[in-house]
Amino acid sequence: MASTNQHADVVIVGTGHGGAQAAIALRQHGHEGSIMMIGRDDAPPYERPPLSKEYLAGDKGFERIMIRPEKFWAEKDIALRLGAAVTAIDPHAHRLTLSDGGHVTYRKLIWSGGGDPRRLPVPGAVLPGVFYVRDKADADAMMRALENGAKRAVVIGGGYIGLEAAAVLRKLGCEVVLVEMLPRLLARVAGEELSTFYAEEHRRQGVDVRLSTGVQAVLGDDKVTGVRLDSGEDVPCDMVIVGIGVVPAVAPLIAAGAAGSNGVDVDFCCRTTLDDIYAIGDCAAHANDFADGAVIRLESVQNAHDMANTVAKAIMGEKEPYHALPWFWSNQYDLKLQTAGLSLGFDQTVLRGDPETRKFTVVYLKGGKPIAFDCVGTMKDYVQARKLLESGAGKIDPALLADPAVAIKDLI
Repeated sequence: MASTNQHADVVIVGTGHGGAQAAIALRQHGHEGSIMMIGRDDAPPYERPPLSKEYLAGDKGFERIMIRPEKFWAEKDIALRLGAAVTAIDPHAHRLTLSDGGHVTYRKLIWSGGGDPRRLPVPGAVLPGVFYVRDKADADAMMRALENGAKRAVVIGGGYIGLEAAAVLRKLGCEVVLVEMLPRLLARVAGEELSTFYAEEHRRQGVDVRLSTGVQAVLGDDKVTGVRLDSGEDVPCDMVIVGIGVVPAVAPLIAAGAAGSNGVDVDFCCRTTLDDIYAIGDCAAHANDFADGAVIRLESVQNAHDMANTVAKAIMGEKEPYHALPWFWSNQYDLKLQTAGLSLGFDQTVLRGDPETRKFTVVYLKGGKPIAFDCVGTMKDYVQARKLLESGAGKIDPALLADPAVAIKDLI
């Protein structure tokens, strides 16, 4: 067990992108006080997105997804307290209680706890062979199942995590049935053009895509043997991968009195309503300039990274409001999707290019103004779209946006 009581000038809860960048940025901005990162993982800080992509596929070993070499943290005098979760916060005493029985006090606290996978609420969902993709241990367990002969998989959830896992499993030679409750894939984050394209692509790659289909139960005695769909059909399988969203990991903050309903509420400098406590990344509900000021959470590396920089500056006395264009990416098969902006509330889409060529862009407009771009294999469009959105461009003729011969940069 780690020493029972410790103190750090700045304590960072969470060792993902946001937590790691907060520690790095504090040192870059001249913070000389002690820094401690507390993480549930036993491993030093590493990237999460590759877990459902290159790491699961075996294309990248763990060393290649580490955010920094392990020695970096010691060289920067950043203490790592791993394998421990925060179970309670006393905001008045500036004191944390940890799952290993220890306590840590702080001057400033940065909460970068991310989220936990939403659990499948059906009988049999706790059977061995049901997997979620949140951390290295999850991905390692899936890899062991594959090494032990799992060849048939049911993927539950047609969002990015589910689709990326399905693509990797097909690459590894598994039979894959993908089940999505809604009438189309990516329904919560993309328009019909992109949904249709990815459904057709996965089917071309051999995935049995079932839309408007729910799950009644996971079948098996001591391990998974199948999944019962809401139609009553039983689909035999050796493993189940669940990707149905995340629940913000903020329970100790809320219990301590922080405001928040969907995550924890933060202001323009990522401060919670508790003194000296900041929150960043997936769990931080904030008013976003690129969502017309709506309060949202963003589950992305970009958001975690940029919020970390905002907090580091604020702690060092430089209060600079969070204002960063959201961007995302997804790798499936040989396709790279890059998204700029937020399509929330769009009322029109424009298709730029031909999906049959597997290189095209979907432009999302609201009141005639571009608000987001989904770029499949069109890197140039993506780079120029980011600049257009950052410029605050107004209404643009849809015919110009639809013409691939017209460079997006010329529309700024």
